[in-house]
Amino acid sequence: MTRDFLEVYIPQDSDSKKTVKAYRDGLTVFRRYVLEIKGLKMTSFTFDHCTFEFILDYRNWLLNDQKKSRATVNNRLAAIKSYLHYAAAKDVSLQQIQFSIASVPFLKVPKPIRPIIEEQNTLRALLDAPPNTKLGCRDTMIMSILFDTMIRADELIKLSLKDVQLNPDNSYIFIHGKGNKERTAPLSIETIPLINAYMDEFHNENLNTDEPFIYTVTHGIRSRMSERNIERIVKKYADIVRREHPDLPASVYPHMFRRTRGTCLYRDGVEIEAIATAMGHASIQTTKDHYAFPSLEQKREAMRKGTNVLGEQNDIQVWPDDEEEMAKLCGLR
Repeated sequence: MTRDFLEVYIPQDSDSKKTVKAYRDGLTVFRRYVLEIKGLKMTSFTFDHCTFEFILDYRNWLLNDQKKSRATVNNRLAAIKSYLHYAAAKDVSLQQIQFSIASVPFLKVPKPIRPIIEEQNTLRALLDAPPNTKLGCRDTMIMSILFDTMIRADELIKLSLKDVQLNPDNSYIFIHGKGNKERTAPLSIETIPLINAYMDEFHNENLNTDEPFIYTVTHGIRSRMSERNIERIVKKYADIVRREHPDLPASVYPHMFRRTRGTCLYRDGVEIEAIATAMGHASIQTTKDHYAFPSLEQKREAMRKGTNVLGEQNDIQVWPDDEEEMAKLCGLR
């Protein structure tokens, strides 16, 4: 059942290798806990051992003994809950166990406001940082498309030539997103020339439309660029730009372009539903939680619109000039 869960059930629900790995890692850590801490071998460990107290002890062991972060503990716990949910669906006799495990509470995790590139001049400097060379042309296009379309890095490297449509009146990219969700992202008039320049340099011959849009060449063979390589490109230019723009966050990575763009759209008054759709979010709440943050200037403006009584004199008598009435207002007799 465990093998079927990891190799059939999860891949059917998500084509992300990261998702499969996360569940496999989660159950592997649990197995080691069962063996090394509880002294139970796989051959003797059964579903009946999975009581509320057993899983709660595991959660607390991860937090207190292993010193794992609350987010990591919740991820490990989620893997077990998901597995028990799957097992109970296959075997109804396990439903009571699954209900018991479902009540093990997740840890509360504060949601930090992750940084974005606040200054437009800094963002512009970063996008313009690559040199006027063949590789610089590619790198400029990569960073611009990350920002323009809010595409994730792992989605970008999955693009094939057929997914990039450069039509005169309707240019867009077709994105194969998380959880097998697909969406289209329009290309701005500023990004289209950058893609055309890249195509002239890297795809100037007739190629199969299934060829990767962004690629690397190893021993004469083209293959899709790795996500790690995208990260290195972004970091490289961020380190260069930071010398003259110290306001740039200390760590810049591909997803920061997505977060910056989404937050800027929100601050510009774009409806949150439209932003969620453009970002490929299944839930609008995800967009609200991670991208809907007003700027400091917007906060100041909102406070200016409120009633400002600081330093003002109020000549209107607030309290009644009657002892009995005053006592009633205070709840006294």
